[in-house]
Amino acid sequence: MPEQIRQIATRIKELREIAGLTVEAVAQDFHVGPDVYRGYESGKVDIPISILFNIARKFKVDLTEILTGGGPHLQEYCLVRKGKGVKVERRKNYDYQSLAYNFMHKKAEPLLVTVPPDPGDAPYPLNSHPGQEFNYVISGTLKIIINNHELVLNEGDSLFFDSGFDHGMKAVGGKPAQFLAIIF
Repeated sequence: MPEQIRQIATRIKELREIAGLTVEAVAQDFHVGPDVYRGYESGKVDIPISILFNIARKFKVDLTEILTGGGPHLQEYCLVRKGKGVKVERRKNYDYQSLAYNFMHKKAEPLLVTVPPDPGDAPYPLNSHPGQEFNYVISGTLKIIINNHELVLNEGDSLFFDSGFDHGMKAVGGKPAQFLAIIF
């Protein structure tokens, strides 16, 4: 298990234990089975980014604290140079970079997301989380499903939606797709 994943798993377990909650109670809150949640806390099961956001909200911590072990420190502005966002390696299907990881009291979470080309007719990796989401395609073509509606977004297209509905993305056309995701 990569060290970053082990550390994130340890942090989410500590948050639950400090709050005095059982695995079963937290798993129910996040609509997953207790065994799946135990897998998250052990680092043996990939933790979807939506679950990490939900954990941060539930325990009233910044996502940065879960990802890095340290809190954000900036209050006026946060500059992140190209390629220097904090990597969020939580889902096999996507590569995430947090673009405001060091800013305190964010009202939104901006992420740069890279999706590798779809290898065929694999099912969409669906997730959902409270709030709303804005996606802006920087490069490539994304096929997106939201609550059983399939949409195709090309470079320059954008989409705003209720992220409480099941949603997932695939890069199509044999090339990776990159988009800016802002989660509110």
